[in-house]
This record gives sequence, structure tokens and C-alpha cells, in this order.
Amino acid sequence: MADSQRHPFLHGLSKHRGAPPTVVVIFGASGDLTARKLIPAVYNLGVDNLLPTDFHLVGYGRKPIPDDEFRVLAAGAIKEFSRRELDDDVWGHISGNTTYVAGGYDDESAFARLAEHITAIEKQVGRDVQVLFYISTPPSVFAPILRNLGAAGLAAKHLGKAYHAKVIIEKPFGHDLESARDLNGTISSVFQEHQVYRIDHYLGKETVQDLLVQRFSNAIFEPLWNRNFIDSVQITVAEEVGVGTRGGYYEQSGCLRDMIQNHTMQLLALTAMEPPVSLDAESIRDEKVKLLKAIQPLNLEYGGDVARAQYSAGMLGGEAVKGYLEEEGIEPESGTETYAALRLSINNWRWQGVPFYLRSGKRMSHRVSEIAINFKHPPGTLFAESERFNLAGNTLAFQIQPDEGLSLILNAKVPGLETRTQPVKMNFRYATTFGSNTPEAYERLVLDAMIGDGTLFIRGDEAETSWKLCTPLLESWAAAGREEMGSYDAGSWGPKNSDALLAKNNHLWRQP
Repeated sequence: MADSQRHPFLHGLSKHRGAPPTVVVIFGASGDLTARKLIPAVYNLGVDNLLPTDFHLVGYGRKPIPDDEFRVLAAGAIKEFSRRELDDDVWGHISGNTTYVAGGYDDESAFARLAEHITAIEKQVGRDVQVLFYISTPPSVFAPILRNLGAAGLAAKHLGKAYHAKVIIEKPFGHDLESARDLNGTISSVFQEHQVYRIDHYLGKETVQDLLVQRFSNAIFEPLWNRNFIDSVQITVAEEVGVGTRGGYYEQSGCLRDMIQNHTMQLLALTAMEPPVSLDAESIRDEKVKLLKAIQPLNLEYGGDVARAQYSAGMLGGEAVKGYLEEEGIEPESGTETYAALRLSINNWRWQGVPFYLRSGKRMSHRVSEIAINFKHPPGTLFAESERFNLAGNTLAFQIQPDEGLSLILNAKVPGLETRTQPVKMNFRYATTFGSNTPEAYERLVLDAMIGDGTLFIRGDEAETSWKLCTPLLESWAAAGREEMGSYDAGSWGPKNSDALLAKNNHLWRQP
């Protein structure tokens, strides 16, 4: 049965947005991200008939892999990680145009072979095709790949025509402001900005996209979206998992680089930005940059606007888990934070005086990402404090994962002969309204890149503005080592020094 038959809300929705003939080249084709996300994303776009008729998938990596073996590996990735089962007809069409090119990332001759391979595909198709390069590799080889795409003439392929070349660059986009500027410099020496798609997969999640719809299509929300009615905003990105086998990587990253600087700041920008003049990509990204520039510099002193901590041993899901310093690959005197919290002030007319609280951490109570808009309490003249009146502030919460949707907390009268009140929650969930098989974020982002829609991607100046806020904090923490490092039990909601950030304004962290 078709989705539109099962879910009447889907009637009338377009199934195709006109992707042109495309070759997608994945650098790092044997990597984990390719198997878990990229190959399944391409497959599911095929299931939904959203791939162009002339679509070719090319894997590129150091390891020599025959075409047939690469197709087998790709089919295995779909079976293991796709949200849908493998359909032989759909995969048969995609796999027939799936090939592999082996070569080093700093090997100009290998990129020349890649260019010849793409030219051969165009001859087979009988027309020009756009080429979408997806750089899914460690950041240490971003620059060599970009430079070699330029040297091979691939970056400028069909430039000035409708089907010009494009490049998707995975995170992390730099590790501080200087490195982000250097990477942007390398990119701009090879590609023009309209060809570049800096990816943050959080922007492809349904609830994140719905945030703009809720704000700007519902008259009941936008008039209240300001300092006159909103008391505070909390953004939480919590993970149950620890660092696992990624200890070596995480020691060089930490929570601020891994989650706050990119995912969480993007959520903040979409939540707080001004209405764009239109829904085109540049109008939306202009407003995001303006918002990020309005954030005031952080007070980095102890007890200021920031808190950090490491998880210690604790209980999670009924099982004992070890602390961060006991994990494989972690230095005994590590100063790397697994939890970070910020209190931000936005210096503009809309948000003056409204604190924005951001937090992210590993080994938290449970996995959840949400944006909570906390409205001001009404004057206490009618329902003054009394044991009969259990009043809560109105909260609008956008849950981004794992159960996508939104909820609104209201106060209601408890049935009975006496007037008593109690907070109640109104819920909307994507799974129950539209069906549970929601597209993965990478499906939306790969499709948007193919059709040239940059709305959900990060512009170069946007990335640098975010790093400009976070880099002084990173430098301060690096200089302090373990000094003022907090601690929290695995399975808890974080450290006490994080609670203190909110206590100054008589606020408490929400427990989603």
C-alpha cells in the first residue's frame, strides 16, 4: 500500500524536485559513514523515485576494490543499515551504474583517471552530467582532495552551465577559527561558493526543518517569539554512549568541537534568527549569520558563562559503565571535556535579556536532542500560589531525536468540584501522524545538493562566525588543563557546575 493511502496527510505532496543527470563520487568509499549513511541514502532516494534516470555512483578510495566487490559491499550496507529492506529491482538499477576508482588522495594521476572515468560515463549517457563530489574522509585529506579536484579540471567541470560540479564537505570543518579560515581559503582557490555544500546532518532532520515552518507559518507563535513573552531557551543534545573505541579521536576533539560548535549552534541559529525575506538558501543563511554575529563574547572566568565536565563511572540502562579516564586511548590526566554547557546572550532587539542555554554530553541519562522554548509565567493574580494550583510555565519543545515531533505544556483544570490545576502535555509525533518510516537526514541532504538547494548547508562565513565564538573558549580550556573540570556520574543529567549556569537566573535544566 502506498504511503499516501496509509497516511492521508501525505496526499498532494510532490515526489520529485527535478534532480538532473548526476554522477556522485564518494571519497572514502570504504569508510563507516559511507556504509552506514551514504549508500543507504542513495538507495532510499532510488526507492522513492528521486534519483535521476541517468544516475551513476562512483566510489573512490585508497584500497583497490573491483567494481563487483564494491557493489556487493554496498548491497551489504543497505541490508544492514537502510531503513528499508533491499529491493532487487531498485538496487539492480543503481548497481548497474555503480563503479569504483582506486587511488591516493594526494595522487594527481589517480584524479586524472577519475576525470577520464567521468568523461566515459558522459559518453555513455550521451550528454553532459553534473558531478557531485562527496568528501567523506578524515579532515587531514580534505585539502589534498580539493586541490587535486582543481588540478584535474574536475572542480571547474561545466562551470557556468546548468550542471556545474559541486562538492559536499563533511564535518569537522576545521578545529578552530584559524584552521576553518585556512580550509575556506583552500576551497575558494578551487571552487566558487555556490558550488560548495558544507554538511551538518542535523539540518536534514525533519524536526529541524519543521522549526521554520512552525515559526513562520503559524500566526500563534511568531508574535510571541521575542523577549516580551519568552523567558529562556534551552537546547540539549544528549548521548547515552561513551567514547567507545574513538578515544584517540575524541581526545583531539572534545564535546565543544564535536557537538556544540556545529550541531547545537545550528539549532540556535534557526531558533533565534529573524524572518528571512524569502525561503531561498541565501536569504535564510544571511539571517543565520546575522544571528550568530549578535551573540556576545563569553565570560570565560570560573563561574562565568561556561561549564565543562567528564563522565565518571556510573549505571546506565541497568549496567555499570566506566568513567572517561578509564576508557581505551584516554590520557590519565586528560583535560578533554565530555560535557559542555554555555549560557549565551544575544544582543539584538528580539532577544535582549533572554538567556540561551546550550548543553551537550556523553553518557547522559538517555539519548535526546531537543529545543525547549520556555515562556514567561502569567501574572499571579488569579491563580496565586496555593496547594490547589500546580502551575508550570508554558514550554514548547521540539524533539529532534529519537522520537521526532513537538510538545506544548499547558495548565489545565483537574476534573472535579473544586478548582485545581495541573500541567498537561499536548504531543505531535511524526511517526503517528505521517508514518514511522521518516527519511534519514542524509537522504534529504544528498537530494538537496543534487538539485542545487543550499538551504540546509553551512556557508563559509557562517562556519567562521561560529568558530570565532568558540575558539577563545577552547584556548582557555587548553591552557587550564584539568583545572575547574567538573565531574558527573554516567547515567545522570550532568554536573553541578552546569546547574550553576542557570541558577543565576533562577532557572533549572529541563529533563526531557
